[in-house]
Amino acid sequence: MTFLGIPHAAVDFYARLEEDNSRAFWAAHQVEYERDVRGPMTALLALLEEEFGEARIFRPHRDVRFSADKSPYKTHQGGYVEAATRTGWYAEVSADGFRFGGGCYAMDPATLTAYRSAVDGPRGAELATILERLRDGGWEIGGERLRTGPRGMPRDHPRIELLRHRALTAVRWVEDGDVVPTPALAEHVRAGWREVRPLVEWLAPVVPA
Repeated sequence: MTFLGIPHAAVDFYARLEEDNSRAFWAAHQVEYERDVRGPMTALLALLEEEFGEARIFRPHRDVRFSADKSPYKTHQGGYVEAATRTGWYAEVSADGFRFGGGCYAMDPATLTAYRSAVDGPRGAELATILERLRDGGWEIGGERLRTGPRGMPRDHPRIELLRHRALTAVRWVEDGDVVPTPALAEHVRAGWREVRPLVEWLAPVVPA
């Protein structure tokens, strides 16, 4: 499939889905979802596959088994390229626009132990430098964090803010909306994922398989 961009219709689709997140709406507009959302996202990630790896397109249905919110559908379409367990590159379209980035989106206990050991050791300074460069480049550094430092770590540790992370990501919105519905979006994402590569490559050896 030729990638022509993520059309404005994709953003509009999710704006309407937010207003009517029902199976009736989905049934009436599923053709639009396939044409304007899933198809273009699949084509985008296919263009990036040779450099970054095979992508996974997330399913549109929410897992509502343990959620008080029983809305059946996600209000965004995400795509993910895995470099290590729960670690890799990400892209998403929603009613808010298009964003992309990378990192580790969740750390289990074994991963947290390995991550904190790496941050506390010589490689911690390298991670701090990577994140500083990303911030300077306009990336938002996020991920779930503890309110305080982890147990056993001194509160005055020079990298206490990094030790608080239970997930670590760098994400950026495409601010120029005129780029999103054009083929140029692919190179925009490619360039951004290259910027995030040092973070992904720092995390990958830390994450147990």
